[in-house]
Amino acid sequence: MSIPAVEPGSIRIALAQIGTQVGDCIANADRVIETIKRAKHELNARVVVFPELTLTGYPPEDLLLRDDFLTQCSAQIERIAAAASDIAVVIGAPLRLTLDSSRLINAAIVIDQGQIIAQYAKRALPNYGVFDEKRYFVAGDAACVVDIDGVALGITVCEDLWEHEPIASAVEAGAKVILSLNASPYHRHKTHDRTQVVAKRIETTGCPIVYVNLVGGQDELVFDGRSFVASGNHVVSALSAFKEDLGWVDLAADGHITAHGESHPWPQGEEEVYRALTTGIRDYVRKNGFHGVVLGLSGGIDSALVLTLAVDALGADNVLAVRMPSRYTSQMSLDDAAEQCAILGVRCETLSIEPVFNSLRDTLSDLFAGLAEDATEENLQARARGVLLMALSNKFARMLLTTGNKSEMAVGYATLYGDMAGGFAPIKDVPKTLVYALARWRNAHRTTEFLPIPLRVIEREPSAELRADQRDSDSLPSYDILDAIITAFVEEDQSVADMVATGLDETVVRRIVRLILINEYKRRQAPPGIRISRRAFGRDRRYPISSGFNPA
Repeated sequence: MSIPAVEPGSIRIALAQIGTQVGDCIANADRVIETIKRAKHELNARVVVFPELTLTGYPPEDLLLRDDFLTQCSAQIERIAAAASDIAVVIGAPLRLTLDSSRLINAAIVIDQGQIIAQYAKRALPNYGVFDEKRYFVAGDAACVVDIDGVALGITVCEDLWEHEPIASAVEAGAKVILSLNASPYHRHKTHDRTQVVAKRIETTGCPIVYVNLVGGQDELVFDGRSFVASGNHVVSALSAFKEDLGWVDLAADGHITAHGESHPWPQGEEEVYRALTTGIRDYVRKNGFHGVVLGLSGGIDSALVLTLAVDALGADNVLAVRMPSRYTSQMSLDDAAEQCAILGVRCETLSIEPVFNSLRDTLSDLFAGLAEDATEENLQARARGVLLMALSNKFARMLLTTGNKSEMAVGYATLYGDMAGGFAPIKDVPKTLVYALARWRNAHRTTEFLPIPLRVIEREPSAELRADQRDSDSLPSYDILDAIITAFVEEDQSVADMVATGLDETVVRRIVRLILINEYKRRQAPPGIRISRRAFGRDRRYPISSGFNPA
């Protein structure tokens, strides 16, 4: 592509939407230096802007309490400065307030001509949801405006954008454009929230905003990128979603912006969630040193979706599916699982759990004599499967993906050390109703004539198949009702009375709320999973295990 020349009196700003590895300051600095070279030589950029805490990755958590880690980070800042002898760089990193201080700032560092010319301390430190920045950082109290070739650039970091004062004070100090460094994690509808906040800041200050966001998966979090430039009431340039990108705009001294390159449409709805999930799987597996995954494939909707996600994220050759039938497994389930593996090109193995199940029952027979069968025997089947899958994970160095969804995790409709065993839970924050919607979306957007998820898997009544003629509806209300209660109680903090006022049955509401509360101990022992909601079961919902709370 031909790169247009920069108009006289303007500077070119490159938006470096990159992914990072938390804790690996050296590798992150390598990526930064490589990107600086691209911005300079391919785009003829004068300034390149990176995300928040680029050097450490986000969130670095208690690595920030280690002196050796901070020393590594400082050394890489100097290395980047040496590599940026003919370009300006704005990059996020933690900084000590003084050389011998344990107090840190979440900083945006401005480098020009190989020298650090400014340091900005993030002023609004989020301490809610997945954020706990006040544990590590002290807040700044001053604006930062730098002059690059006669263009006044105001600097802010992430949460600063969500408050009026940091940007307002930068504009008062003379900024003609705001460079906003972000590590803003994805959840559904987050893009709308961001663009609305940016529009509000532009409306009140009249100042264009260059928004640069991190991209990639980090444990439970996914960063969706979607960096953009907004001026007036328009997004004038938009980078890709869920992948690295390098964009650029030209900025005149009066703040006028000229956009260049392709402006990418952003995915919405089920596509957005699906891409977040595949990003989270790919990066979690890769960053933890695995080259493939294994999962139990039951013939049901949850494992069918996880299988498809894993194939899309990692490639069919890196996915092993295992059917593990028992006396209660229907032929339909076996057939549908085999069909899906054939369509997706996935290796499928079959291990009957009957020998293990019978051995466990025989071992326990004396102690269980005279007692009726109950959930104990059901759980033995799930745990037999967990043992076999973990053995395959260990022997073949494949990460075990669990297949439970948010609806199950909420009410404890899952077995500890059984179907909850594993290294990563991709759909842990995906309610059952959304599981179905994602399956239908993926089938509608297939690239071959064959459905990646067999239609019968979607249409059949869900069952754990742990006893004869079992159905999920034996234990749970319909999933549309269940998910409505979970959303209201978990994500929106509604009371029982609030939910009943919407038309939900009070008896059902109280039963489900009780199940949510008493199963906290299970969720604490579950593997991490990808966060797609405003409040997932994980780092942003911290409830006590032992609690006497009785909701009104």
